[in-house]
Amino acid sequence: MTDRLTYSDSGVNIDEGNKAINLMKSHITETFSKDVISTIGGFGGLFNLDLTGINNPVLVSGTDGVGTKLLLALMMDKHDTIGEDLVAMCVNDILCHGAKPLFFLDYFATGNLEGEKVAEVVKGIANGCKLASCSLIGGETAEMPGLYKGKEYDLSGFAVGVVDREKLIDGRNIKTGDIIIGLPSSGIHSNGYSLVRKLFFEKLMWTHDTFIQELGSTLGEVLLTPTKIYWDIVSRLSEKFDIKGMAHITGGGFYENIPRIIPKGLGVDIDLSSWDRPEIFKLIQKLGNIHRDEMFRTFNMGIGYIIVVSKDESDIVLDEMKAIDEKAYIIGEVVDTHSGVKLWQE
Repeated sequence: MTDRLTYSDSGVNIDEGNKAINLMKSHITETFSKDVISTIGGFGGLFNLDLTGINNPVLVSGTDGVGTKLLLALMMDKHDTIGEDLVAMCVNDILCHGAKPLFFLDYFATGNLEGEKVAEVVKGIANGCKLASCSLIGGETAEMPGLYKGKEYDLSGFAVGVVDREKLIDGRNIKTGDIIIGLPSSGIHSNGYSLVRKLFFEKLMWTHDTFIQELGSTLGEVLLTPTKIYWDIVSRLSEKFDIKGMAHITGGGFYENIPRIIPKGLGVDIDLSSWDRPEIFKLIQKLGNIHRDEMFRTFNMGIGYIIVVSKDESDIVLDEMKAIDEKAYIIGEVVDTHSGVKLWQE
C-alpha cells in the first residue's frame, strides 16, 4: 500500500469544520452575558456564577432535542429556526422549576459537514438563547460519515439555570380549587412530527410547498414555526405572583405532562371550551380521523405551557398578561374527585 491516507479520505473535512466555527462566531458572542469568561475554542465553557440575591442556590438542568422536526428543516432546506426549537425544548423545561436560565450548550452531528448550514443552525440557537436570556457558551460539531447519511444531521442541547431553594417550584403546594392557566403555543412546537409526517407526506402525499387554504400559508411554513420560549412571561409572573406549579406541554401532551406537577390524590379538570384550537390541529384531527384523546396525548393542542395559581390570584394573573399584550386562558381547575386529567366541554 503506497498511497497515503488522510482524514479527508475517510469523509471528515477538518477545514470545513474550522470554516463552520468562523461563520458561527458572531452569532455565539451576541449571546454572551457579563458572566461568560471563556472564549470560543476553549476546552470548556466558563461561566461566572453570580449568586447575588440568592441565598441557597439550586442548579436546574435540562437536555433535549427537536425530534423528527429536523426532517422538515432538511426537506425545506431551511435551517435558521430549528436551533430556536432546540433552546425552547430545554429552557422551557427548566423554567417549570422557577429557574433563571444561565447558559446553553449544543451538539450538532452530521455525516457530511457544511459550514454554512452549521452556521445557520447556530444562528437559530443563538436567537433562542437571546429570547431565553441565556448565553451560548459551548458546543460540539461532529462529522461522522457512515453513522449519518449524507447531509442529514441531528441536534441536541443542554441548558443550566439557577433558582433560590426557597423559591423552587415543584407543585407540592397545589391544592383543590387551584386554577390552571394556559399559555398559547406558537403551533405544533417540537412534538408529534412522526405522526404529522405520516399523515401529510405519506398518507396524503402532500409536500411542504402545498398551500393550505385553512392555514393561509404553505404546509411547510406552518410546520416549521419555532417553538415559543416562555422565559419573559414566566419570569415576570414569578416575580409578582405565587406560582404553585408549571408544566411544559411537550411529548405526552396534556395527559402525561400536567400530572407530573399535581400532588398524589388530586386531578385536573380541563374545560375544552376555554380556548380555540389552532387550525393546524383541527386539520390534523380531521384528515387523519384521529380520536380526541389521541390528539391531546400527542400534541399541545394550542396550549404550550400551563401555570397553576390560587383561585384568588387567577384573574389578576390574566390582567397582568393582558397588560404585556400576551394571551392567557383559565383552562381548568385542580380537583379531588379523580386523579389524572379529565377533559370536558359544555
